[in-house]
Amino acid sequence: MLEVRDIRKSFNGRVAVDGVSFAVEKGTVLGFLGPNGAGKTTTMRIIAGYLLPDAGSVSVLGTDAVADPVAAQRKIGYLPENTPLYGEMTVEEFLDFIGEVRGFHGRAKLRRIDEIIEQCFLEPVRHQTIDTLSKGYRQRTCFAQAIFHDPPVLLLDEPTEGLDPNQKQVVRDMIRRMGQEKIILLSTHILEEVEAVCSRTIIISRGRIVADSTPDELRRRSVTYNAATVRLGVPASQAEAELRRLPALAELRILEEDQRTCTVYLRPGDGRPLAPEIHALACEKKWPLMDVHTDEGDLSEVFRRITVTEDTRSAGSSTAQ
Repeated sequence: MLEVRDIRKSFNGRVAVDGVSFAVEKGTVLGFLGPNGAGKTTTMRIIAGYLLPDAGSVSVLGTDAVADPVAAQRKIGYLPENTPLYGEMTVEEFLDFIGEVRGFHGRAKLRRIDEIIEQCFLEPVRHQTIDTLSKGYRQRTCFAQAIFHDPPVLLLDEPTEGLDPNQKQVVRDMIRRMGQEKIILLSTHILEEVEAVCSRTIIISRGRIVADSTPDELRRRSVTYNAATVRLGVPASQAEAELRRLPALAELRILEEDQRTCTVYLRPGDGRPLAPEIHALACEKKWPLMDVHTDEGDLSEVFRRITVTEDTRSAGSSTAQ
């Protein structure tokens, strides 16, 4: 288990991390989500042992990362946002160098290089210098150095930043596969990334955790969760009054209408499913029900609402002081 307990860090009087605590079990891909400057990277660097916290503790599978960062780092693979690479080296030469640094020698090192090149789909560029690689292959090479020693914990800071859709898919597939057996902490400000690979999400704003849940549970907090867009084979004038009687209805909008059909948007005030009520009403009134689409919730809307609310609270608190 990776355990972070009440870590705090300030730079020149500015609070970057303010009492962050969480625990992650094996087999979890945890999305560490927040706006730029929220404290994500600082938290990652503290966990990785590159920064000491002002207060708090980090335990990496039982090793105190604050008291003994070197021992903790043996259990961690770290992919920073801008991983340093040696451009004049080939991919194989770079991984050979990483192997030596990690204590691999002889046949064990050569065998591990082959395994890593296969895992990260680097065979086509194995003998190519890093300076000549595409962004996608450079990122896979960075990923390869992070997992060379087969660490049980992976810290990935913006792992798909700047990649095209195909390159992103390759990296995401790698994360999903490794996430079955490792603890993975993935720091990002990209919501698409969280929805694609994460089984759990922490949202951080102004150095504090403001949400900790699964992506699905967070979507349920969206104001559009279980909203329905319905196409009926009756005119709006016939359907609107009856639809407004649906329980807990917060919003009704006629999107399209003609003499025979209408398309209506309906949003519940409490997140309850409207589709069953709509089906029942259509059967009762003998309306042709041509289409029903139920909204699964908007993670970006939840993210904006949570982080803006936290910013407003913090600004209010600062003003009060």
